[in-house]
Amino acid sequence: MHNIAVMPGDGTGPEVVREGLKVLAAAADRFGFEYQTTAYDFGGDRYLKTGETLPDAAVEELRGHDAIFLGAIGHPGVKPGILEQGILLKARFALDQYINLRPVKLYPGVDTPLKDKGPDDIDFVVVRENTEGLYVGSGGFLKKGTPDEVAIQESINTRKGVERCIRYAFDYAQKRNKDNKLTLCGKTNVLNYSQDLWMRAFTEAGADYPGITADYAHVDAICMWFVKNPEWFDVIVTDNIFGDIITDLGAMIQGGMGIAAGGNINPDGVSMFEPIGGSAPKYTGQNVINPLAAIAAVQMMLEFLGEDEAAAAVERGIMHVTSEKLPGMAVGKMGHSTSEIGDMVAARVRKD
Repeated sequence: MHNIAVMPGDGTGPEVVREGLKVLAAAADRFGFEYQTTAYDFGGDRYLKTGETLPDAAVEELRGHDAIFLGAIGHPGVKPGILEQGILLKARFALDQYINLRPVKLYPGVDTPLKDKGPDDIDFVVVRENTEGLYVGSGGFLKKGTPDEVAIQESINTRKGVERCIRYAFDYAQKRNKDNKLTLCGKTNVLNYSQDLWMRAFTEAGADYPGITADYAHVDAICMWFVKNPEWFDVIVTDNIFGDIITDLGAMIQGGMGIAAGGNINPDGVSMFEPIGGSAPKYTGQNVINPLAAIAAVQMMLEFLGEDEAAAAVERGIMHVTSEKLPGMAVGKMGHSTSEIGDMVAARVRKD
């Protein structure tokens, strides 16, 4: 029995979560596993009513689950940063979800802005360190609001945090068994201390993985090569801020936020899976948002839970829909509603 916490969140989050759960139910029927869900209403509406984001007691409840399925966080009535820090970052840090896992995969039938590139060229994974770096919130102001103001933001990197992320990435490249290649993304020519630690840990860990080709590229070069030669990449490992940036670029070359999913992973604890796109509040209730990213998040969650056959069937269902059912991926131009797309994937999973 898999215990799954469900946080539909804000805006169109509940709509895409509904379709993800529809596909999850189809997979359970087809492959015979059991699960139960517990719903949590954390998000903008609750914050506006109660002033709460993610209480400590709720974190402890979430810790008792096997996985978390998140819709989207972001409310037009709440100042930017409050929900993101109070819910998303708090969950990642408190539950030690130290890996952000982002597959960048172009599905058949999905348009990419890259000329002459197809599904064979865009198929890699970014492993992003998720609990350190610039996101720990270390720093402060001196003489704030004056002409002499100083703002300091510190990037905190620990040997433990860096090494466990790097070893996860080596293990993932080994398990993926595609090109058996791992690329470290950094900025060693400018960031002398944090990047020195990353490079040393990467080199030392690589000695334990003789079957994996390890290489390095600066983050700016990787951004260029994502556009020019995405086929060069298999698995990429990087720190928190660089990972945040390059995965958004990755989402664009795989067809946009409507198809991109990610996982916040604690390999030994509870992990959280979500579509990458935001809450898109202006489309709330219109049944026009593409739910495939949320369904892909369910596919990642099933893989994490050890339901590999079901996960593979969900991915095949997504590819069936993108290649044969959707004339376009833009909001309002898919030719099908949010619920119809969920129905199509679920039907395909049931007959897989």
